[in-house]
Amino acid sequence: MKVPQPFQYQGSKRTLAPTILRYLPEKTERIVEPFAGSAAISIACAARGRAREFWLNDFNHPLAELLGLIINQPEPLSDFYRATWREEPDDALEHYYRVREDFNRTQDPRLLLYLLARCVKGSVRYNSEGLFNQSPDKRRLGTRPATMRENILTFSMLMRGKSITTSSDYRDILANVKDSDVVYMDPPYQGVCGERDSRYFTGISFDDFVLALDHLNERGIRYLISYDGRLGTRSYGEPLPAYLQLTLVELEAGRSTQSTLLGRDEVTFESLYLSQSLADEVGAIPRVHHRNPSEQMRFLESATHYGKVSKKVS
Repeated sequence: MKVPQPFQYQGSKRTLAPTILRYLPEKTERIVEPFAGSAAISIACAARGRAREFWLNDFNHPLAELLGLIINQPEPLSDFYRATWREEPDDALEHYYRVREDFNRTQDPRLLLYLLARCVKGSVRYNSEGLFNQSPDKRRLGTRPATMRENILTFSMLMRGKSITTSSDYRDILANVKDSDVVYMDPPYQGVCGERDSRYFTGISFDDFVLALDHLNERGIRYLISYDGRLGTRSYGEPLPAYLQLTLVELEAGRSTQSTLLGRDEVTFESLYLSQSLADEVGAIPRVHHRNPSEQMRFLESATHYGKVSKKVS
């Protein structure tokens, strides 16, 4: 059985998930994702039996609804996708634009699944009016219906009966987490979007986000944050303040496409911050993780107790 990925989503932490999971307790009551996106971390946890329950939230309402349909109505959703998908390249291109127009008019999450499967690099883009405006990838027709069905059914099998999906402001989610929860956050990146990330209808305020983290610290809530990073020696985004007492772990994400095109030997590192309560629990220390291709996508291996994090740089 392979790890399901019903749709591509730019910025997904799917390939970094095996490393991120090292910084979770061996067993967690519930994983909460206030910025769920494709729910890559939750599905990785579910596949490895690392959590009992999951709370998936995304401010993008059709996306949150789509996650709910994948989990709770996999068969009807698969049938709808099969009826929507087009095999002939010429017809598929024009069809994509018709579906995009229908989605912007109706906000039907089932149509969003087709757009995500077919658009350029799985890159969600909205204009200033909140309309989906990403173009189709002219080199491919999107996930074939048989593969999509398999991915949807596997996703549902792993998550059904132990997940809730919502579409609320992240601050409302954080205000309602429990002491037994572990929160994983992958908010809009400053270095990419400034005050507005086109994956979302609006960006988030840096000051508001820091205040929310401060409140979590006061409550002793365990959390992790994927937040900006660096390309070579250049850092992106305003760093999170030292008084939050977060442990920074850098994850090598590979050579950037732009660096490859320019012939530069620059590697992207994404930042993973751990709250003090979580870092103390798993024994985390500041370090840099370099890529190990053999680790990528091995989500379905038996659960491993990682214990204390070694000081050795791997």
